[in-house]
Amino acid sequence: MKVQELVTVVPWTFIAQILNLFLQAFLIKKFLFKPIREVLAKRRAMADAEITDAEKAKQEAIAMKTEYEENMAQARSRANEIVSNAQKNASAQSEEILKEANRQAAAIKVKAENDIAQEKKKAVNEIKNEIGSLAMDIAGKVIEREISEDDHRKLIDEYIGNVGEEL
Repeated sequence: MKVQELVTVVPWTFIAQILNLFLQAFLIKKFLFKPIREVLAKRRAMADAEITDAEKAKQEAIAMKTEYEENMAQARSRANEIVSNAQKNASAQSEEILKEANRQAAAIKVKAENDIAQEKKKAVNEIKNEIGSLAMDIAGKVIEREISEDDHRKLIDEYIGNVGEEL
């Protein structure tokens, strides 16, 4: 019986195994690692492009935000200006209305004073006419009888009382 040695190196088998190993390494490198590297490079390029796009989008968003804030500030400014103008216009209109009301009140007052003056003249004319007629009546009564000073005072008081009642 022949005992095989447990560890023996057969040169042709060893060379075949080494060639087989190099061949497998070459095939793996060519058909496995190269496509994997290409896929990884494409992914890296896509990731870089996405990062660049995200940064651009972020810059655009910041620019849009700045523009929006400027527009809002302008809108607030315009709104404040419009409110201010409206308040000024309202104030001017209220002053104009007050002036017109004062003019109308003054015109009404002048008209009332004129009416009062006319009524006063009318009343004075009526009183003068009455005084004239009363004087005629008194003169007629005086002629009918002689009046003493007391009678004369009574007639004047009576006349003044009549005039006061008619006013």
